[in-house]
Amino acid sequence: MKILILNIIIAAIFLLSGGAKLAGLEFEIAAFERWGYPLWFMYLTGILEVSGAIGLLVKRVSALAAACLAALMIGAIATHIIHSEWAMLIAASVIMSLALIRAWLGRHEILVLKP
Repeated sequence: MKILILNIIIAAIFLLSGGAKLAGLEFEIAAFERWGYPLWFMYLTGILEVSGAIGLLVKRVSALAAACLAALMIGAIATHIIHSEWAMLIAASVIMSLALIRAWLGRHEILVLKP
């Protein structure tokens, strides 16, 4: 039950974040422009975030999805460090930590995945 709650929390975070990118919300566009990233990268990031969120809700691949989302957050953390966005760095670090905890709790699930 605890893992399910963690999955739902992390999925909600990434659905909202990825959805904002895919919707092309002004604050997302402004952020990607400020960081010097092209807009296609914003949409790619949004697709990855929403896909990962959906993966979190599929029991068979939820741990793997969490691991992939944690890896994706490395880019967010690096971006916030480079641009001295300390509050956002803390938020991204917490989100990555939640995803890492979920991946770790399901590490046995990842090991048994077969094509």
